[in-house]
Amino acid sequence: MEKFFKLEENGTTVKTEIIAGLTTFMTMAYIIALNPNLLTGFGANGGSELWNAIFLATCIASAIGTFTMGLLANKPFVMAPGMGLNSFFAAVVANITVITGMTYIASFQAALIVIFIEGIVFLLLSLFNVREKIMYAIPKPIRLGIGPSIGLMLINIGLGSNAGVYSETGGPFYALRDFFGALTAGYAKTAMGSGFTPMVLSVVTMFFGLFVIIALDHKNIKGSVLYGMLSASVLYWAGQAIFLKTNPFASLKDASFIPPFKDLASTTLFKLNFAGFMEIGWLTVVSLIITFCIIDMFDTIGTLVGTASRANMLDENGSMPKMKQALVSDAVGTLTGSLTGTSTVTTFVESASGVEAGGRTGLTAITSGIMFLLCIFIAPIAAIIPAAATSSALIYVGVLMISNLKLVDFDDKTQLIPVTIMLIAMPISGSIGHGIGLAIIVYTAIKLCTGKAKEISALTYVLALIFLLKFFVAA
Repeated sequence: MEKFFKLEENGTTVKTEIIAGLTTFMTMAYIIALNPNLLTGFGANGGSELWNAIFLATCIASAIGTFTMGLLANKPFVMAPGMGLNSFFAAVVANITVITGMTYIASFQAALIVIFIEGIVFLLLSLFNVREKIMYAIPKPIRLGIGPSIGLMLINIGLGSNAGVYSETGGPFYALRDFFGALTAGYAKTAMGSGFTPMVLSVVTMFFGLFVIIALDHKNIKGSVLYGMLSASVLYWAGQAIFLKTNPFASLKDASFIPPFKDLASTTLFKLNFAGFMEIGWLTVVSLIITFCIIDMFDTIGTLVGTASRANMLDENGSMPKMKQALVSDAVGTLTGSLTGTSTVTTFVESASGVEAGGRTGLTAITSGIMFLLCIFIAPIAAIIPAAATSSALIYVGVLMISNLKLVDFDDKTQLIPVTIMLIAMPISGSIGHGIGLAIIVYTAIKLCTGKAKEISALTYVLALIFLLKFFVAA
């Protein structure tokens, strides 16, 4: 194990890597249930068979993509169906049902071919180093600002949209927008109704977990992020029992631990609907493939660069060793997802939590991958991890990632302005790719306006043009 993963060379141990892998998994375990919910309209489309199939596809594709990342690239990055891309995919499937008149399942199987083609395109681009060249075409100041921008995005997820609460007055209500955003506690209580108490419990839980992580990290205790999340989970479960008068483990009583492999085999496994795909229309297909490719490419590049920068994996030019292998692994994940039955599988930004826990090699990824496979059998147990507990980790890791802003020269306005825009755009849009795209456009425009056009590479101009078309023409 030492020889294969080069643990000593990377300044880590087996124990640290396993803890880091568990930490990453816990912060992203929500995807196991949320992905099939989003892709089926929370069970409204395709029936339980499709939901079960997507659930298994999520676990299997995430595991295979993550294993490939760990074994081929030896990186601590974990993969799963990308958020945002899955919602877009669900909208595409719904539109295909209208365009063709096919059932939702048949339309879903047809749309999987778009993801399959995307995976093939990415695999070829990665093998021939095109994706790597695109990454290096992103100006260095922007590459340095990606990590801090992702940090703000993680904080926004943790505080703003991770622990939503529903009640008879509506929802979801979120901590940053609806709890801290309210003018008075009385107003928040009125607006949230019975959801106010769960909201208070969520807020207390996330800050309790955050302070536990800080205290443990101050004492240099390895696994502080994982222990903080576990402590926060225990507090939340106790709060459920005492204040909400509910059993936090009630869902386990009637939960099924028998994997629905039959539904996977009959619904999505290698069930690409080429006949239905031909009915969509070539112009629509081409635009969909381009859209998925652009979003996924820059989301992946941004996640890899941003997370690697926090782990000190980048050289002085902001480049990451074995980037090609990491990008190939990402493409393998997407291909696997299309063949098993889920939307684009990509590198998850929550990998930063494992990196902060000390993960430096592929053993971290392998640990998370094993957990995804285990969840095929123990999904109900993973589902009881409260979102408020994972918020603690996301907020903490996000704050630490912001520290890399010191690498950006803010005395240079050609760096200050595009990086600042990216810092704002990424958490607001919820898209790493969109944040990078805006920064590239602004950076290019500033260089042109200041007479420094020769400092920009031809490929950077091409990227700026592609994003201009994406935002103002193809959008």
